[in-house]
Amino acid sequence: MKQLNTYDTKEEGEAALAKIDEPKRLASERDATETIYNLFGQPTWGNFYKLGMFNLHQLKEIVDKKQAGQPYDDAKHKELLNMLRYAANSFEIEIPSHWL
Repeated sequence: MKQLNTYDTKEEGEAALAKIDEPKRLASERDATETIYNLFGQPTWGNFYKLGMFNLHQLKEIVDKKQAGQPYDDAKHKELLNMLRYAANSFEIEIPSHWL
């Protein structure tokens, strides 16, 4: 498991925890007077999609249009892929070839 995201409130953290697949856990961390909530889980594109991270919902729309032969925003597609390359490298996961 790796840290996937950090939340400011317990409610946000618990809501995110409920969305992702096992194994998972939510850990609180206190610094002076503030408490943050770290979400740990498997770094998968499915979990990131469920959490609404990395604009994966927008990427899905672009890929669906591209595969259907419809016009799509190529510049936005490239921008999203650049961000995903960074995320893939950070979490040591591969970008699916059909997203490229």
